[in-house]
Amino acid sequence: MHAMAVVAPGPIETHPLHSLDLPTPQPAQGEVLIRVEVCGVCRTDLHVAEGDLPAQRSPLVPGHEIVGRVIRCGASVQHLREGDRVGVAWLYAACTQCDYCRRGDENLCQQPQFTGYTKHGGYAEYVVAPEAFVYPLPAMLSSVEAAPFLCAGIIGYRALQRCGVQPKQRLGLYGFGGSAHIVIQIARHWDCEVYVVTRGQTHRDLATRLGAAWVGEITDPIPEKLHAAIIFAPVGSLVPPALAALDRGGTLALAGVHMTQIPPLDYADTLFYERTICSVTANTRQDGRDLLHLAHSIPLHTETEEYPLAQANTALRRMKNGHLNGAAVLRI
Repeated sequence: MHAMAVVAPGPIETHPLHSLDLPTPQPAQGEVLIRVEVCGVCRTDLHVAEGDLPAQRSPLVPGHEIVGRVIRCGASVQHLREGDRVGVAWLYAACTQCDYCRRGDENLCQQPQFTGYTKHGGYAEYVVAPEAFVYPLPAMLSSVEAAPFLCAGIIGYRALQRCGVQPKQRLGLYGFGGSAHIVIQIARHWDCEVYVVTRGQTHRDLATRLGAAWVGEITDPIPEKLHAAIIFAPVGSLVPPALAALDRGGTLALAGVHMTQIPPLDYADTLFYERTICSVTANTRQDGRDLLHLAHSIPLHTETEEYPLAQANTALRRMKNGHLNGAAVLRI
């Protein structure tokens, strides 16, 4: 099969993804073989390509916002059939046996597997995945529109839960890419006021169009204290001002799998008055089911730019430089 794979991580400007021909995988027991139609481009893919996340294998096929059709079922597959359109997300599998899995926190599993990181992902013509961790997709979503929901949407939804924002409250979003442009739609559906801090006029225009009450840069003072906030940008220096912008009792959620160093925090300015900071780690399958339900019921929409698979390096570079309007999707 044809794939774009990382052989040796490096700056995306050096094109670390290379065109390779790899063996077509075969489904083992409980797995399905999927012919990939499209794969969304996520910032985690950039961290994999550039080596911010330690390499797990070489070559490695990134990609974990996968939409495709089941073309073969392994033994013991019970619910999926050939021809079903499905999605594959970041959490490839969890052990199901550790204390975290048993209590419902499979995102904290001690022996997890991740699509496009520990397992080959969707920057390829085919991928295998465990049936138990594959999502049937609503027919009303096109494949291109569905792809960003499978990580940007799921992680954004989990970040909303972690930050504890309630309907009609004020929510801050730092960074306005694939996740934030989905989260703002959920928050506006909940009648929240959304305050967006982002670089680039394209991102600011999109945030305004999607209903932000205020849009600015990190140097601009936010006009109201926030009940909750989420940082999507992998920039640790955003943490102190984001905490300082919170009202008393507010919570800041950090939604990235990787973040640059967080500077020292002044206790009185950033944490006192019971402000809280928390991380967001992967997702559970229930997060995915809930997000896909919201995508259908609200409904949610994604802004996408489509690229051929061969231009994966270009799509990742444009994301790194803040030039994407919404999310990029690779057509396989």
